[in-house]
Amino acid sequence: MMAKLKKGFVWLGLGFVVLFAARLGYGYLSGPAGSSSSFPSGSSNQEFQTSARNYASEKVDKGAGQPAATDQKYEKIASLNSLTRHFDQDEPRVRTLVKDQRGLIQFEQRFGLAGNRRLNLVIGVPPEQFDTAIEKIQVIGTITSIRIDKTDKTNEYKSLNAKKASLEKTIQGLTALKGRSGQIDELINLESKILEIENEIQSLGVTLGEFDEENEFCTIRFSLLEETTRVSSISLAHRLKVAFYWTVQYYAILLVSLCSGSLLILAVVTLAEKLKWLPALIDKIDKQH
Repeated sequence: MMAKLKKGFVWLGLGFVVLFAARLGYGYLSGPAGSSSSFPSGSSNQEFQTSARNYASEKVDKGAGQPAATDQKYEKIASLNSLTRHFDQDEPRVRTLVKDQRGLIQFEQRFGLAGNRRLNLVIGVPPEQFDTAIEKIQVIGTITSIRIDKTDKTNEYKSLNAKKASLEKTIQGLTALKGRSGQIDELINLESKILEIENEIQSLGVTLGEFDEENEFCTIRFSLLEETTRVSSISLAHRLKVAFYWTVQYYAILLVSLCSGSLLILAVVTLAEKLKWLPALIDKIDKQH
């Protein structure tokens, strides 16, 4: 009897040790310790907004029997987001790439402290260098998103030119009126109108200048986000304590569940054994009556 009791305690102790070791190992594998990635606040992949606008052009051949080739004006924008654990090395790589591709940094936004930094750049690159620049910039860090949009601006360009030509004709007509006699207030209103139209023509000239072939660029919006790896240290004593309390709690629940289940099975078996005599007892009672 004592041998069986000792054997039972040995099995109970072995089960406790196995469960304790499993919980301790789980803490090392998936607990808060170890490496965990963290990202800077506001590090979503939403595009940052800037006022930089670039336009490019290309010859469009309409084929035989059609009008001569014309310039198609378009805006091409690539938006890329990248994560890096080597911010100090990758930032100079981006700037070197811009220089190598004959590009221009038109907007720069840099914020955050070490371990939590972000660099936003708007890069203008010549149209013929656009695809190469996109290909090379993707190897900097780990690209998390990329989007390329191309919008035809030919009609807008033609509309602006037509509007400018119309305003120039209008100002020519108004200027011719300055030589005629009239009341002072009428002449003042005429000068004001001429000045207003001249300002509008100047504004249109600036906008049309963005389409100038000498200043053609395509746009790359690039965000470089610093990804940090933080290692949190938990002492072995704390791990043992947590694993021990957890094992005691759940091992007790397991033993209670097993005992309850065993008692329930024993009760059912006992009841079934007693019920075997019930039909014979009923038959005996019927014969006596």
